[in-house]
Amino acid sequence: MIERWDILNSNGEPTGRTVVRGDGVLAPGEYHLVVHIWVLSKDGKYLIQRRSDDKKLMPGEWAATGGAAVAGENSFEAAARELYEELGISSTPETLTLLSRIKRRNSILDIWVITVDLPVTELHLQQSEVAEASWVTYNKLKEMIATGKFHQYGNDYFDTVFSGILTYRGANI
Repeated sequence: MIERWDILNSNGEPTGRTVVRGDGVLAPGEYHLVVHIWVLSKDGKYLIQRRSDDKKLMPGEWAATGGAAVAGENSFEAAARELYEELGISSTPETLTLLSRIKRRNSILDIWVITVDLPVTELHLQQSEVAEASWVTYNKLKEMIATGKFHQYGNDYFDTVFSGILTYRGANI
């Protein structure tokens, strides 16, 4: 299946052009939309996933749930789709909260959060994307990041995620 991305300007607005995923490099000032979804439990754990060993990008790595928005999708639609496709978790605009937007080299990354209490055994993992999932504590996740067992998205990324989650949890206790 051919995946098309909307090309966005530096403000995250569609330019009206699309690109086929993997066809060349976006020019400076051109971006595509990427979403990450952090799944939290009511008792403070984080649901992380190990990417399939067959993935071209980051095979076998523990990482955040997410992916690229396809042409025509807004950020919420992409986040809801990725969450459902990869883990089988349904969401609504009331349950999925936008934490932050980060502009990276050629992507605009929207970070979402949702609170869900489901055992790993009740998840429906998309085998082509996800090899396994696990609930971990904040301290375990920090240890995995520090030791390279979790994908290193960068210190600024993790500062943004963890400070956003603190604010989100304060509003959702």
